[in-house]
Amino acid sequence: MRLALFEPDIPQNAGTLLRLGACLGIPVDIIEPCGFVLSDRRLRRAGLDYIAAAALTRHASWSAFRAAQPANSRLVLLTTAGSGPYHRFAFAASDILLVGRESAGVPSEVHDAATARLRIPMAKGQRSLNVAVAAAMVLGEAMRQTGLFSTGLFPGELE
Repeated sequence: MRLALFEPDIPQNAGTLLRLGACLGIPVDIIEPCGFVLSDRRLRRAGLDYIAAAALTRHASWSAFRAAQPANSRLVLLTTAGSGPYHRFAFAASDILLVGRESAGVPSEVHDAATARLRIPMAKGQRSLNVAVAAAMVLGEAMRQTGLFSTGLFPGELE
């Protein structure tokens, strides 16, 4: 399983997601261009010293990311325009969970490339969650479903 950030534009969210990846043993892909430099102090502050432990891969563009995507993986897009709720989706350990740009989501070519487009059910009248919160919720469910919490990374924690 992997977590991918499409052209992130808020450094604090990217730092939080790098920290999440480091703490859960999940590699993180950043698809550039970003709306900030990766040495931004706000990214470092959100990620703290966990960023050094994150398995980060940077991709210069969407096409570079697609070229590097393993053939056996599915691209699972988290989007407010998703066709189904994330908690009813059957995740696979090889899935790549993709979150869009905070200010604009993802373009249609990215939507079209996704195997699945999932949404988080919300209270009436509410639009969306912070991208880091949304990614954490869905990643937790995906890891639970696929047994990734019981891989030995978390000895005794969830037995």
